[in-house]
Amino acid sequence: MKSLVLPVIFVAAVMGASTPAIRAAESVPNISRGTFVIVHGAWGAGYEWKEVGKRLRAEGFDVYRPTMTGMGERAHLSNPDIDLETHIMDIVNTILFEDLHDVILVGHSYGGMVITGVADRVPDRFKKIVYVDAFLPDKGQSANDTLGGPGIPPKDGFVHPMWNPAPSPPPHAMPQPAKTFSQPVKLEHQDAVAKIATTYVLTVDPGKKPEEDMFFRFSEKARARDWKVITMESDHVPQFSRIPEIVNLLAQETK
Repeated sequence: MKSLVLPVIFVAAVMGASTPAIRAAESVPNISRGTFVIVHGAWGAGYEWKEVGKRLRAEGFDVYRPTMTGMGERAHLSNPDIDLETHIMDIVNTILFEDLHDVILVGHSYGGMVITGVADRVPDRFKKIVYVDAFLPDKGQSANDTLGGPGIPPKDGFVHPMWNPAPSPPPHAMPQPAKTFSQPVKLEHQDAVAKIATTYVLTVDPGKKPEEDMFFRFSEKARARDWKVITMESDHVPQFSRIPEIVNLLAQETK
């Protein structure tokens, strides 16, 4: 017993605190303004939202920006059998194993396919959902289906990025398994999902009209569902080009 007790007393003395004081410090709650889970888009990874996450944390939010299997720093796991369901479960398991509740779930671009499935799996974990210039599928639709065609032709089971591909230095875009674009999303709990407050953010390039944007169709679908729709002047990647604006927008969406 002495060999167990003495080190604890010694540590308390070195730290200049009594054991009750240590207990008091441990009992102080970690006060957070809210919890974000941000899901990246096609060919990308969590690094894309690093600066946004940093600024949201500085404002008192908890932020998770998981990278999906086979992408970014998880590229060593990449293989043609990875599909949309794999990516959905990447995010579901992040939420379950981190034991997150009252989450503000954010999906960018292809991430809209993923968060649609995630919300359907664990709808009780979410306070709000935010689509940022993102795909918005109906039940049984794939990403390719939502665009009305087969999408970019795959090569060797992968769809290759249109910008910043390897072998440029990391971080860089990575080829994405074609099945993530062709597999239909399974939705079984949409009645519960419909109760979650949801916002759609349409980014429109400067000088263009909203209806000229390829994601305009999704913002109209969101409007038809009586969701809040925000039009933001930006290119498709505000996490790079409009960081202060997207940080402010997301922070406002927690209220």
